[in-house]
Amino acid sequence: MQQLNINEVKTHLSGILAQVKKAKPWLYADATSPLLKENLSGSNIKKRPLGLMKKNPDFKIPDDIHEPLPDEILAYFTGEKD
Repeated sequence: MQQLNINEVKTHLSGILAQVKKAKPWLYADATSPLLKENLSGSNIKKRPLGLMKKNPDFKIPDDIHEPLPDEILAYFTGEKD
């Protein structure tokens, strides 16, 4: 596993992303301690089967799906409410 500090990530970002695509694990660290461990091996990624809603035929997409959210709900996304 490769350990990288902030400066290395900034300098070699495109190469790091190429390694991540190849599922090579890496560890992102600051000067004193690890911050993030990443492994995109794909072994734990499962495809979802088609037809999931066949198991719940009562589910309906509401007609107002494309309407703006009410202000009360939108406040949670904008940080006005916790």
